[in-house]
Amino acid sequence: MPLEGEYEPSPVGWVRDQVERYEASDGAEANTLRDTGLPVVIVTTRGARSGKLRKVPLMRVEHDGAYLAIGSQGGAPKDPQWVRNVTAHPEVELRDRDQVQDMRARLLTGFERAAWWARAVAAFPPYADYQKKTDRIIPVF
Repeated sequence: MPLEGEYEPSPVGWVRDQVERYEASDGAEANTLRDTGLPVVIVTTRGARSGKLRKVPLMRVEHDGAYLAIGSQGGAPKDPQWVRNVTAHPEVELRDRDQVQDMRARLLTGFERAAWWARAVAAFPPYADYQKKTDRIIPVF
């Protein structure tokens, strides 16, 4: 079921601008993570407290039609806000260029998390460094 409700753009300028450009061009523009050249998808969540729709560009990690979302925040001590949103409301919308899918996120643990973490690090090696920088276990959805 598609997410419906009021959309509130990110207060972070580069996030807001990237989402807007990505969606306006069906991912032909603003489709990489800042200056890395690595592909991103846009994930829409429902705010844990506000209930408003939020959008965030996340690293594109896909395997056999399943997508991964890593709550790394560069190894910061706290999870990014979208992790709280997904935990409270696991129904999300994922936009991969011009393809939009409704999905249900779930936190991975154990062997399944380890397998997907390896795929994430292969796609973006700095994830390994991010985990070393923080005491929290970086969530993998």
